[in-house]
Amino acid sequence: MLYVDFSMLPPDWLSSMNAASIERLDVSQAVGVVISARRAICRMQAVQAQAIAQVSRARGGARWVADELAPELRLSRETTATRVALAKALVSRMPCLLAAMTEGELDIEKARQAFDGVAVLSDELARQADEILSARIGEKNPSNWRKTVTRVVASLDPEGQQARAEARRKQRRVELHHEPDAMASLWAYLPVEIATAVYARIDMLARKLRGGDETRTMDQLRADVLAELLLGKGWEGLAAQVFIHIPLDTALGIRDDGCELVGHGPIPGEIGRQVMNQPGSVWRKVLTDPVSGTVRDIGRKRYRPPADLAELVRVRDRTCRAPGCNRPAQRCDADHCTPWSENGDTCEQNLCCLCRHHHRLKDEPGWKFEFDPETADLTVTTPTGRTYTTRPEPLLDPPPPPKITDEPPPF
Repeated sequence: MLYVDFSMLPPDWLSSMNAASIERLDVSQAVGVVISARRAICRMQAVQAQAIAQVSRARGGARWVADELAPELRLSRETTATRVALAKALVSRMPCLLAAMTEGELDIEKARQAFDGVAVLSDELARQADEILSARIGEKNPSNWRKTVTRVVASLDPEGQQARAEARRKQRRVELHHEPDAMASLWAYLPVEIATAVYARIDMLARKLRGGDETRTMDQLRADVLAELLLGKGWEGLAAQVFIHIPLDTALGIRDDGCELVGHGPIPGEIGRQVMNQPGSVWRKVLTDPVSGTVRDIGRKRYRPPADLAELVRVRDRTCRAPGCNRPAQRCDADHCTPWSENGDTCEQNLCCLCRHHHRLKDEPGWKFEFDPETADLTVTTPTGRTYTTRPEPLLDPPPPPKITDEPPPF
């Protein structure tokens, strides 16, 4: 019997599949085809990027290359110009990420996210970022990948990150966009800690309205709450929380990196200090492992008595631990990995954060969630037997290993 790994189909076999042959696949095989198709798309996007870069080289980098390629790509001239710049950067400044595309591990959208982040760096720093990012692709979705790119760029150029943040804040604005069918979009471009606090408050108030005879969806409730807040109807005296992790030396102004806003990612240290020094801010001590940077303990003193253990797990995990989910841990359940009904302990080694959707998913047929108490790795197995593992990002990047040389000691 011929065994076929449908997740590793070669392009010629994949392209020969038609609707009839796909309908004969079982679920596991169909998922395998999805994986093969994703990899093939990444490879073809790499080929296309190299061809675009070649056209630009052959035309001497002429500005009208975008005009020549736009009709063939079925894109606008502006979008094509961005695609040309991306292709040239992949070939010249990000060869490791281009190789990852060729291997089927990185798609053009994630390459564009990396290109946008690395664009502010010098050629030398861009090459360093390229090497680091190529080793961190893993199974990240676009949101997690954006955070990774931001974190790497910030670590390589912390001063530039602060300057760029200051420039961006001067661009804050509100826009009104008219839409069809008597609707409109109200759009705000705000500093991240303010936007996060605004959304958190809207979400909190919307959740207070759920239940009883309420028939509105959460999206509708949030929209209505926003309108009521802006029009000055009630809700006075209720505040929301924003969670920021900031190293002690960053808090003291000794350094400017390592600061992170939960759910968003790295932010400049100066912005973190501004938030922590606002009236009403609550400080909490978090102890991390000096080697790995992972959370080991949290302070027990706080303005309001916390559920210390749940808080420790939330600080450690930062977001829902299910693959691809970015809901902040403060809005998740601290779930018993081994259920309490099965003698599971209520301890750090048996708790992880899951949003309500993924908490319920654990009980669906075929799904399996396994937690490693030593590493805090969570491995999720799908009904088709595929596994995905997540690990909490360390609050601080581990220190680099000492350099070992063959030089004799200086004595």
